[in-house]
Formats: sequence, structure tokens, C-alpha cells
Amino acid sequence: MEIIRTIEWMKQIARDARAKEHVLGFVPTMGALHAGHISLVRAAKQDCSPVVASIFVNPKQFGPTEDLQKYPRQFEQDVATLENLGVNYLFAPEASEIYPPGFRTSVTVEGLSDRLEGRSRPGHFRGVTTVVLKLFEIVQPQRAYFGRKDVQQLLIIRRMATDLNIDVEIVACPIVREPDGLAMSSRNAYLNAEERRAATVLYQSLSAAKKQIEAGEIETPRLIDTMRQIFSKEPNAALDYAEIVDANTLDPLLSLRRSSLALVAAFVGKTRLIDNAKIEESNGEFSAQL
Repeated sequence: MEIIRTIEWMKQIARDARAKEHVLGFVPTMGALHAGHISLVRAAKQDCSPVVASIFVNPKQFGPTEDLQKYPRQFEQDVATLENLGVNYLFAPEASEIYPPGFRTSVTVEGLSDRLEGRSRPGHFRGVTTVVLKLFEIVQPQRAYFGRKDVQQLLIIRRMATDLNIDVEIVACPIVREPDGLAMSSRNAYLNAEERRAATVLYQSLSAAKKQIEAGEIETPRLIDTMRQIFSKEPNAALDYAEIVDANTLDPLLSLRRSSLALVAAFVGKTRLIDNAKIEESNGEFSAQL
């Protein structure tokens, strides 16, 4: 695996791949790789050659009170993981390479970026879309792979790619979970033993809503109340939001539609975690996928 530090060299690799009509796959990450990231790389390896992964802890998506400085970094371990998976290139630039002096441009997807995570983390998605657009321009992938755990991010990136006519297919991959249901996240490393136990409340709340949905409940206020009740029993978790929204527009719903999302966000100790379930209707019956 070749480690690439500069935009110029990464662009040359991308040009060469396109000239040879290779299907270049891309897995953007912030490092601290876990099984969720590994599933994205494996999906890319099935579809594409070459495969490029990136490791870049993007400062522009962290707020002034968030965890940029303590965000987990394990570069050598991540390099070994990617090499073992057969990744061809790792793009690992410095922040000054991505944001040189005088950088002034940002990208905002109106409407989708100011609710849910955007409401709780102002400016977060502006940082995400700005860096993802830059990475797409640098790496020039035909396919880019994202996990469904960050489902709002996934929708925003898809909207950006459509609106700006970016020649890349956005591939969504399933949430990867621990045996007790906790969604894989680099931030799980922050949790102590008691917090790790408490963190399963996110999955438990969505599971309770799933059970209720599959028993026939379609009124979202009742489903949201169920999720909130589960959180009320866990003193070590502070609920930020529990909402059910349209899966395309993220508009809040009073009753389930053909495609909906149940989303939760909470602080467990000082660590903020998110999770979601995809809700779909078929032949008049609703089911939820965690």
C-alpha cells in the first residue's frame, strides 16, 4: 500500500486510474478504524480496483467545544489494518495541505444540514460537505462508500453529489454493531466500563420502537414516547433527541411513511453517540432495520 501525502500526487494516481478505465473506489475516514470501516473497505474491494482510503481528522467539522484534540488517532495501527485488507493507496494529508493559508470556501446543503445533528452541532455539516467535496475532487472516485450509522451525513452527501453533478456513486453500507447492539463508532473508545454498558440504551430505544412498529403502530408520537421512556430508565445517558423523520427530506412525521428514519442522539458521560433505524413499508406492513 502506498501512502500519499500530497494532493498533486493523489490527483496523478486518480488520473492514471481513469486513463486505464479502472473503477476507483474510495473510503473516506478520520482514522481510528473499527469493524464498520473495515466493512466499507471490503465492500469497495468487491466492486473496485484500485481502492483508496483516506485518513484525515477534519478540523472544520468540529465545533469549538468539541473533541478535535482528543479525537482518537492510531495511524500506525490503521496503516497495518488497511494493508492487511489490500487497500492500494492511503491518502493521509496534513491539514495545511487540505486547507492552505487563505482558504475561504465552504459548501452548505441547505435544508438538510440545519436539523437533527446540524441543530445540535452548528457548522458541523458545512465542514463535512466542504472536505468531502474536496476529497472527491482530489481522489476522483467512481464509487465512494459511507456507513448508514451517520445517515444524515449520507443523505447530505448524496444531495450534494446530485446538486453539483459530481460523477461519483455514493454507496451506503449497513450499520455494524457490537454483539450487544451498540453501533460501531471511533468515539466508543472514550467510554469507561459503566458508560459502555449505558451506551446500549441507544440500541435498546430503537429496538423498542422496532418491536412496536412491527406490532402495527404507525403514529410517530407514540413511537417517540417509547424511545424516550427507555432513555428515562438509564441515568448515565442524557438524550439529545429522539425523532422520526422522512427518509429523504428529514422532515418530522406524525405517522410513518413508505420510507422513514428513527434517529437518536445522546450523551453517555461526555461522549456523544448517535444511532438510527430505517423504517420501510411493504404490502401495507412496516418493518424496521437496525
